[in-house]
Amino acid sequence: MTGAATRGGAARQRRPAVPPARGREQTGGAAAAGSAGGTARTPQPVRGPGVGTLLRDWRRRRRVSQLELALRARSSARHISFVETGRARPSEEMVLRLAEHLDVPVRERNALLLAAGYAPRYTERTLDDPALGALREGLGRLLSAYEPYPAVVVDGTYTMVAANRGITLLAQGVEPELLVPPVNTMRLALHPGGLAPRIRNLPQWRGHLLEQLERQLALTRSPALRALYDEVAAYPVALSRDDPAAGTGAAAGFALPLVIEHDGRLLSFVSSISTFNTPTDITVAELAIEAFLPADPATAAHLAAHAS
Repeated sequence: MTGAATRGGAARQRRPAVPPARGREQTGGAAAAGSAGGTARTPQPVRGPGVGTLLRDWRRRRRVSQLELALRARSSARHISFVETGRARPSEEMVLRLAEHLDVPVRERNALLLAAGYAPRYTERTLDDPALGALREGLGRLLSAYEPYPAVVVDGTYTMVAANRGITLLAQGVEPELLVPPVNTMRLALHPGGLAPRIRNLPQWRGHLLEQLERQLALTRSPALRALYDEVAAYPVALSRDDPAAGTGAAAGFALPLVIEHDGRLLSFVSSISTFNTPTDITVAELAIEAFLPADPATAAHLAAHAS
């Protein structure tokens, strides 16, 4: 089902049969503690790899040279080298600037700051936090407005935090255990008791989802995401009973469609994923909204008929 990214429950105008799920992987460290006299003290670097080692790892992951990174960050290759080898301690501003140019995930930016001896910059609220009330309401309106087409909001480990009635429609007939919160959309899509038996181009869609997980693992090194990948990759794949035309419809020329059987009909979707620009909260940074667009008129008509 899902093709979304990165880790509360968002409010919705209509309550779907598929329940929202709570829970996410929690990582990170504590902020600076006050001294006995109440004066804040500078956080000490955490045990583990130093900030230079971590920055070098991210630079290599991005396949960027020291000189290229220095030019992007308005620094010098010499200084970048000194930071990576521990001969120079970067300022807080420099850590954040390098992280920005290396496209380091927000959660990992806090880890870089801690490794350098600075306080974390980014908060991590739960979605039921009052400060995120406007976000919850906006997500609810967005999901409802997209009906009758399916749309879902997931966190960084593909836990469903909100879904509309289009998702509820597709989830009809799956094993009840897979709909008990926290619902994981990767598990829902690929489990033999989930949507997998009805996905007519399962080998292609499964391959797409596993490749997506692999890309995220290369970025986040999340133990929870690794465990999820190992689980869903080990699911048995039933013998395909593909229609010869499955995956070759209108969407095949520009995107891999999800071709799924529902109520005796073949439905075809292409998915679109949206994330939030410039987030300053880890929870928000790891949210992704996946919307499924009908890839042919027959699919659109089928959904409209069920909605009415």
